[in-house]
Amino acid sequence: MTLRLTVQVQLVLQALLRDPVREMYGLELSEETGLQPGTAYPILLRLEHEGWVASRWEDIDPRAEKRPARRYYRLTAGGAAAASAALAGARRPKSTALHRLAEGGGTA
Repeated sequence: MTLRLTVQVQLVLQALLRDPVREMYGLELSEETGLQPGTAYPILLRLEHEGWVASRWEDIDPRAEKRPARRYYRLTAGGAAAASAALAGARRPKSTALHRLAEGGGTA
């Protein structure tokens, strides 16, 4: 399966590449990219299936924290290299398209 480098995928990869070793939870990535969770989570799942992203569940007591456990995502070493290469060769959307995408909640 070949990963399609849509504008939305590019936004997720760019957010993850800002600090490739940092773990980010899904809603945090949604907020940073301006994508709706229903758009961001399937992208993260595809990236994980491709081996570009690894994920883990947070080890907390949800009752003590008064919130559900978060799933954290980070680029793998190979994923960071692949993402950098893919973005370098990607067709760049115009900044107005990215602006509309962010304001529209994740649909281009």
